[in-house]
Amino acid sequence: MSQLWNAEHLSSRVRALSGRRVLVLGDLMLDQYLWGETDRISPEAPVPVVEARDETQRLGGAANVAQNIRSLGGEPVLVGVVGADIHGRELLHLLEDLGITPTGVVVRSDRRTTAKTRILARRQQMLRIDREDRSELSEVIEDEVISRVRAELASCDACVISDYGKGVITGGILEKVLPAAREVGLPVCVDPKEDHFFRYLGVATITPNQLEASVAFGRKIRDRSTLLQAGKALLDRLDSDSVLITRGSEGMVLFRPREAPLSFPAVAREVFDVTGAGDTVVATFATALAAGASLPEATAISNYAAGLVVQEVGTGAVKPDKLIDSIALGPCEPTVLEPAVDRP
Repeated sequence: MSQLWNAEHLSSRVRALSGRRVLVLGDLMLDQYLWGETDRISPEAPVPVVEARDETQRLGGAANVAQNIRSLGGEPVLVGVVGADIHGRELLHLLEDLGITPTGVVVRSDRRTTAKTRILARRQQMLRIDREDRSELSEVIEDEVISRVRAELASCDACVISDYGKGVITGGILEKVLPAAREVGLPVCVDPKEDHFFRYLGVATITPNQLEASVAFGRKIRDRSTLLQAGKALLDRLDSDSVLITRGSEGMVLFRPREAPLSFPAVAREVFDVTGAGDTVVATFATALAAGASLPEATAISNYAAGLVVQEVGTGAVKPDKLIDSIALGPCEPTVLEPAVDRP
Protein backbone atom coordinates (compact mmCIF):
# COMPACT_ATOMS: atom_id res chain seq x y z
CA MET A 1 0.00 0.00 0.00
CA SER A 2 1.25 3.48 -0.84
CA GLN A 3 2.17 5.61 2.16
CA LEU A 4 -0.40 8.10 0.85
CA TRP A 5 -3.26 5.75 1.82
CA ASN A 6 -1.77 4.53 5.10
CA ALA A 7 -4.31 4.92 7.92
CA GLU A 8 -1.93 6.80 10.19
CA HIS A 9 -0.97 9.19 7.40
CA LEU A 10 -4.60 10.00 6.54
CA SER A 11 -5.42 10.31 10.25
CA SER A 12 -2.65 12.89 10.62
CA ARG A 13 -4.28 14.82 7.78
CA VAL A 14 -7.61 14.73 9.65
CA ARG A 15 -5.99 16.06 12.81
CA ALA A 16 -4.52 18.93 10.77
CA LEU A 17 -8.04 20.16 9.87
CA SER A 18 -8.39 21.88 13.23
CA GLY A 19 -8.41 25.66 13.10
CA ARG A 20 -8.49 25.99 9.31
CA ARG A 21 -10.54 28.98 8.28
CA VAL A 22 -12.86 28.34 5.32
CA LEU A 23 -15.17 30.88 3.70
CA VAL A 24 -18.55 29.42 2.68
CA LEU A 25 -20.70 31.31 0.19
CA GLY A 26 -24.05 30.01 -0.97
CA ASP A 27 -27.72 29.22 -0.46
CA LEU A 28 -28.72 28.94 3.20
CA MET A 29 -31.54 26.57 4.10
CA LEU A 30 -33.47 25.39 7.12
CA ASP A 31 -34.30 21.68 7.14
CA GLN A 32 -37.31 20.75 9.27
CA TYR A 33 -38.25 17.17 10.13
CA LEU A 34 -41.59 15.94 11.43
CA TRP A 35 -41.16 12.42 12.82
CA GLY A 36 -44.11 10.14 13.38
CA GLU A 37 -45.87 6.83 12.80
CA THR A 38 -48.49 5.78 10.30
CA ASP A 39 -50.82 2.78 10.33
CA ARG A 40 -53.98 4.03 8.65
CA ILE A 41 -55.31 5.81 5.57
CA SER A 42 -57.20 9.07 5.84
CA PRO A 43 -61.00 8.79 5.36
CA GLU A 44 -60.86 12.17 3.59
CA ALA A 45 -58.46 11.16 0.79
CA PRO A 46 -56.34 8.13 -0.17
CA VAL A 47 -53.30 9.32 1.78
CA PRO A 48 -51.58 7.97 4.91
CA VAL A 49 -52.20 9.68 8.24
CA VAL A 50 -48.94 10.44 10.05
CA GLU A 51 -49.18 10.87 13.82
CA ALA A 52 -46.44 13.39 14.57
CA ARG A 53 -44.31 12.47 17.60
CA ASP A 54 -41.36 14.82 17.33
CA GLU A 55 -40.01 17.79 15.37
CA THR A 56 -36.39 18.74 14.73
CA GLN A 57 -34.70 21.51 12.78
CA ARG A 58 -31.30 21.32 11.13
CA LEU A 59 -29.07 23.41 8.93
CA GLY A 60 -29.18 22.80 5.18
CA GLY A 61 -27.40 23.94 2.04
CA ALA A 62 -24.43 26.24 2.61
CA ALA A 63 -25.32 26.37 6.31
CA ASN A 64 -24.81 22.60 6.47
CA VAL A 65 -21.45 23.01 4.72
CA ALA A 66 -20.47 25.45 7.47
CA GLN A 67 -21.73 23.01 10.11
CA ASN A 68 -19.56 20.25 8.64
CA ILE A 69 -16.47 22.48 8.67
CA ARG A 70 -17.15 23.38 12.30
CA SER A 71 -17.66 19.72 13.22
CA LEU A 72 -14.29 18.84 11.65
CA GLY A 73 -12.60 21.42 13.85
CA GLY A 74 -12.36 24.15 11.23
CA GLU A 75 -13.58 27.73 11.43
CA PRO A 76 -16.32 28.46 8.88
CA VAL A 77 -16.92 32.02 7.72
CA LEU A 78 -20.45 31.96 6.32
CA VAL A 79 -21.83 34.42 3.76
CA GLY A 80 -25.38 34.17 2.43
CA VAL A 81 -28.88 35.63 2.60
CA VAL A 82 -31.95 34.82 4.73
CA GLY A 83 -35.34 36.44 5.10
CA ALA A 84 -36.47 38.46 8.10
CA ASP A 85 -38.90 35.68 8.96
CA ILE A 86 -39.35 32.90 11.50
CA HIS A 87 -37.29 30.43 9.44
CA GLY A 88 -34.46 32.92 9.04
CA ARG A 89 -34.41 33.59 12.78
CA GLU A 90 -34.33 29.87 13.54
CA LEU A 91 -31.49 29.33 11.06
CA LEU A 92 -29.43 32.10 12.66
CA HIS A 93 -30.17 30.64 16.10
CA LEU A 94 -28.91 27.20 15.02
CA LEU A 95 -25.72 28.76 13.66
CA GLU A 96 -25.07 30.59 16.90
CA ASP A 97 -25.66 27.39 18.90
CA LEU A 98 -22.79 25.83 16.94
CA GLY A 99 -20.53 28.79 17.55
CA ILE A 100 -20.78 29.99 13.94
CA THR A 101 -21.01 33.78 14.04
CA PRO A 102 -23.47 34.87 11.31
CA THR A 103 -21.90 38.27 10.68
CA GLY A 104 -21.63 37.47 6.97
CA VAL A 105 -25.32 36.62 6.64
CA VAL A 106 -27.44 39.32 5.01
CA VAL A 107 -30.99 39.54 6.45
CA ARG A 108 -33.64 40.91 4.08
CA SER A 109 -37.31 41.61 4.74
CA ASP A 110 -38.05 41.34 1.00
CA ARG A 111 -36.76 37.78 0.65
CA ARG A 112 -38.05 34.44 1.95
CA THR A 113 -35.79 32.01 3.80
CA THR A 114 -35.55 28.63 2.07
CA ALA A 115 -37.16 26.03 4.34
CA LYS A 116 -37.73 22.36 3.55
CA THR A 117 -40.13 20.41 5.72
CA ARG A 118 -39.85 16.63 5.53
CA ILE A 119 -42.51 14.36 7.01
CA LEU A 120 -41.19 10.94 7.99
CA ALA A 121 -42.83 7.81 9.34
CA ARG A 122 -40.79 4.80 10.44
CA ARG A 123 -37.66 6.54 9.13
CA GLN A 124 -39.16 6.77 5.63
CA GLN A 125 -39.83 10.15 4.01
CA MET A 126 -43.52 10.50 3.14
CA LEU A 127 -43.65 14.09 1.89
CA ARG A 128 -41.50 17.19 1.49
CA ILE A 129 -42.85 20.75 1.56
CA ASP A 130 -40.62 23.54 0.19
CA ARG A 131 -40.95 27.23 1.01
CA GLU A 132 -38.49 29.42 -0.85
CA ASP A 133 -37.71 32.36 -3.12
CA ARG A 134 -35.58 31.22 -6.08
CA SER A 135 -35.36 34.58 -7.82
CA GLU A 136 -31.84 35.94 -8.29
CA LEU A 137 -30.60 38.54 -5.86
CA SER A 138 -31.09 42.19 -6.75
CA GLU A 139 -28.01 44.24 -7.58
CA VAL A 140 -28.20 45.92 -4.17
CA ILE A 141 -28.09 42.59 -2.30
CA GLU A 142 -25.39 41.27 -4.67
CA ASP A 143 -23.18 44.22 -3.75
CA GLU A 144 -23.73 43.56 -0.04
CA VAL A 145 -22.83 39.88 -0.42
CA ILE A 146 -19.70 40.70 -2.45
CA SER A 147 -18.65 43.26 0.16
CA ARG A 148 -18.92 40.69 2.96
CA VAL A 149 -16.96 38.11 0.98
CA ARG A 150 -14.16 40.56 0.18
CA ALA A 151 -13.91 41.56 3.83
CA GLU A 152 -13.12 37.95 4.82
CA LEU A 153 -11.20 36.37 1.91
CA ALA A 154 -7.70 37.45 2.92
CA SER A 155 -8.08 35.87 6.37
CA CYS A 156 -9.22 32.46 5.06
CA ASP A 157 -7.37 29.33 3.93
CA ALA A 158 -9.94 28.07 1.38
CA CYS A 159 -13.34 28.93 -0.07
CA VAL A 160 -16.47 26.86 -0.75
CA ILE A 161 -19.24 27.91 -3.11
CA SER A 162 -22.41 25.96 -2.32
CA ASP A 163 -24.83 26.52 -5.20
CA TYR A 164 -28.31 25.04 -4.72
CA GLY A 165 -29.90 27.17 -7.41
CA LYS A 166 -31.90 29.27 -4.92
CA GLY A 167 -30.77 32.62 -6.29
CA VAL A 168 -27.84 33.60 -4.06
CA ILE A 169 -25.13 32.48 -6.47
CA THR A 170 -25.46 34.81 -9.47
CA GLY A 171 -23.30 35.59 -12.46
CA GLY A 172 -22.57 39.01 -11.01
CA ILE A 173 -21.32 37.54 -7.74
CA LEU A 174 -19.14 34.96 -9.47
CA GLU A 175 -17.58 37.61 -11.73
CA LYS A 176 -16.30 39.40 -8.61
CA VAL A 177 -15.72 36.59 -6.09
CA LEU A 178 -13.73 34.12 -8.22
CA PRO A 179 -11.07 36.67 -9.33
CA ALA A 180 -10.88 38.00 -5.76
CA ALA A 181 -10.20 34.49 -4.43
CA ARG A 182 -7.53 33.90 -7.09
CA GLU A 183 -5.91 37.21 -6.22
CA VAL A 184 -5.28 36.09 -2.62
CA GLY A 185 -4.36 32.53 -3.65
CA LEU A 186 -7.36 30.74 -2.12
CA PRO A 187 -8.37 27.30 -3.44
CA VAL A 188 -12.06 27.41 -4.39
CA CYS A 189 -14.17 24.25 -4.11
CA VAL A 190 -17.60 24.24 -5.75
CA ASP A 191 -20.72 22.15 -5.19
CA PRO A 192 -22.50 23.17 -8.41
CA LYS A 193 -25.91 23.40 -9.96
CA GLU A 194 -26.37 23.27 -13.72
CA ASP A 195 -27.18 26.96 -14.27
CA HIS A 196 -23.68 28.22 -13.48
CA PHE A 197 -21.66 25.08 -14.10
CA PHE A 198 -19.31 26.51 -16.71
CA ARG A 199 -18.78 29.80 -14.91
CA TYR A 200 -16.54 28.03 -12.39
CA LEU A 201 -13.38 28.33 -14.47
CA GLY A 202 -10.01 27.64 -12.90
CA VAL A 203 -11.26 26.46 -9.49
CA ALA A 204 -9.46 23.90 -7.32
CA THR A 205 -12.28 21.41 -7.68
CA ILE A 206 -15.90 21.08 -8.67
CA THR A 207 -17.91 18.23 -7.11
CA PRO A 208 -20.95 17.29 -9.22
CA ASN A 209 -22.81 14.07 -8.59
CA GLN A 210 -23.12 11.73 -11.54
CA LEU A 211 -26.47 13.15 -12.67
CA GLU A 212 -25.20 16.74 -12.56
CA ALA A 213 -22.06 15.70 -14.45
CA SER A 214 -24.20 13.98 -17.08
CA VAL A 215 -26.30 17.10 -17.62
CA ALA A 216 -23.22 19.30 -17.90
CA PHE A 217 -21.54 16.82 -20.28
CA GLY A 218 -24.66 16.61 -22.42
CA ARG A 219 -24.79 12.81 -22.38
CA LYS A 220 -25.84 10.31 -19.74
CA ILE A 221 -22.99 8.66 -17.88
CA ARG A 222 -23.92 5.00 -18.13
CA ASP A 223 -20.62 3.10 -18.04
CA ARG A 224 -16.88 3.46 -17.60
CA SER A 225 -16.38 4.82 -21.11
CA THR A 226 -18.89 7.66 -20.79
CA LEU A 227 -17.65 8.40 -17.25
CA LEU A 228 -14.09 8.85 -18.53
CA GLN A 229 -15.28 10.96 -21.45
CA ALA A 230 -17.37 13.18 -19.20
CA GLY A 231 -14.64 13.68 -16.62
CA LYS A 232 -12.05 14.65 -19.25
CA ALA A 233 -14.46 16.94 -21.12
CA LEU A 234 -15.51 18.79 -17.96
CA LEU A 235 -11.93 19.10 -16.78
CA ASP A 236 -10.81 20.53 -20.12
CA ARG A 237 -13.70 22.97 -20.42
CA LEU A 238 -13.42 24.23 -16.83
CA ASP A 239 -9.61 24.41 -16.86
CA SER A 240 -9.81 23.44 -13.18
CA ASP A 241 -7.28 21.68 -10.96
CA SER A 242 -9.71 18.78 -10.61
CA VAL A 243 -13.21 17.46 -11.15
CA LEU A 244 -14.60 15.11 -8.49
CA ILE A 245 -17.65 13.14 -9.65
CA THR A 246 -19.53 11.53 -6.77
CA ARG A 247 -21.34 8.30 -7.65
CA GLY A 248 -23.28 7.17 -4.59
CA SER A 249 -22.75 3.47 -3.97
CA GLU A 250 -20.04 3.47 -6.66
CA GLY A 251 -17.85 5.86 -4.69
CA MET A 252 -16.21 8.84 -6.38
CA VAL A 253 -13.74 9.51 -9.19
CA LEU A 254 -11.08 12.23 -9.18
CA PHE A 255 -10.02 13.71 -12.52
CA ARG A 256 -6.87 15.87 -12.82
CA PRO A 257 -4.99 17.29 -15.81
CA ARG A 258 -2.24 15.00 -17.11
CA GLU A 259 -3.00 12.37 -14.45
CA ALA A 260 -4.88 9.09 -14.64
CA PRO A 261 -8.35 9.25 -13.03
CA LEU A 262 -8.53 7.75 -9.54
CA SER A 263 -11.60 5.76 -8.49
CA PHE A 264 -12.33 5.64 -4.75
CA PRO A 265 -14.71 2.86 -3.63
CA ALA A 266 -17.63 3.75 -1.36
CA VAL A 267 -16.98 2.99 2.30
CA ALA A 268 -20.50 3.28 3.76
CA ARG A 269 -21.54 0.13 5.59
CA GLU A 270 -25.21 1.13 5.68
CA VAL A 271 -27.03 3.88 3.78
CA PHE A 272 -30.11 5.46 5.37
CA ASP A 273 -30.18 8.90 3.75
CA VAL A 274 -27.97 10.69 1.21
CA THR A 275 -29.41 14.12 2.10
CA GLY A 276 -26.52 16.53 2.62
CA ALA A 277 -23.79 14.07 1.59
CA GLY A 278 -22.60 16.52 -1.07
CA ASP A 279 -22.28 19.21 1.62
CA THR A 280 -20.07 16.90 3.65
CA VAL A 281 -17.89 16.07 0.65
CA VAL A 282 -17.20 19.66 -0.41
CA ALA A 283 -16.76 20.85 3.21
CA THR A 284 -14.27 18.10 4.00
CA PHE A 285 -12.43 18.51 0.69
CA ALA A 286 -11.99 22.26 1.13
CA THR A 287 -10.90 21.99 4.77
CA ALA A 288 -8.39 19.29 3.82
CA LEU A 289 -6.93 21.51 1.07
CA ALA A 290 -6.77 24.37 3.57
CA ALA A 291 -4.72 22.07 5.82
CA GLY A 292 -2.24 21.26 3.05
CA ALA A 293 -3.60 17.96 1.78
CA SER A 294 -3.10 16.97 -1.85
CA LEU A 295 -6.11 16.54 -4.14
CA PRO A 296 -6.05 12.70 -3.80
CA GLU A 297 -5.67 12.94 -0.01
CA ALA A 298 -8.57 15.40 0.20
CA THR A 299 -10.67 13.02 -1.90
CA ALA A 300 -9.87 10.03 0.30
CA ILE A 301 -10.79 11.90 3.50
CA SER A 302 -13.99 13.24 1.90
CA ASN A 303 -14.91 9.71 0.83
CA TYR A 304 -14.64 8.45 4.41
CA ALA A 305 -16.67 11.42 5.66
CA ALA A 306 -19.45 10.79 3.12
CA GLY A 307 -19.54 7.13 4.15
CA LEU A 308 -20.30 8.17 7.71
CA VAL A 309 -22.90 10.87 7.08
CA VAL A 310 -25.13 8.70 4.84
CA GLN A 311 -25.63 6.34 7.77
CA GLU A 312 -27.78 9.01 9.46
CA VAL A 313 -31.30 10.18 8.57
CA GLY A 314 -31.26 13.82 7.54
CA THR A 315 -28.36 16.23 7.21
CA GLY A 316 -25.47 15.57 9.52
CA ALA A 317 -21.83 16.31 10.19
CA VAL A 318 -18.76 14.23 10.98
CA LYS A 319 -16.49 14.52 14.00
CA PRO A 320 -12.73 14.05 13.56
CA ASP A 321 -12.58 11.11 15.99
CA LYS A 322 -15.30 9.25 14.08
CA LEU A 323 -13.50 9.97 10.83
CA ILE A 324 -10.23 8.62 12.22
CA ASP A 325 -12.04 5.52 13.54
CA SER A 326 -13.49 4.89 10.08
CA ILE A 327 -10.09 5.27 8.43
CA ALA A 328 -8.63 2.80 10.94
CA LEU A 329 -11.18 0.12 10.00
CA GLY A 330 -9.51 -0.45 6.68
CA PRO A 331 -7.77 1.15 3.74
CA CYS A 332 -9.69 2.77 0.93
CA GLU A 333 -6.94 2.79 -1.64
CA PRO A 334 -8.11 4.09 -5.03
CA THR A 335 -7.60 2.34 -8.32
CA VAL A 336 -6.59 3.90 -11.58
CA LEU A 337 -9.65 4.06 -13.80
CA GLU A 338 -8.43 2.65 -17.09
CA PRO A 339 -10.52 2.59 -20.28
CA ALA A 340 -12.48 -0.61 -20.70
CA VAL A 341 -10.87 -3.16 -23.00
CA ASP A 342 -13.07 -4.44 -25.77
CA ARG A 343 -13.17 -8.22 -25.84
CA PRO A 344 -12.97 -9.96 -29.20
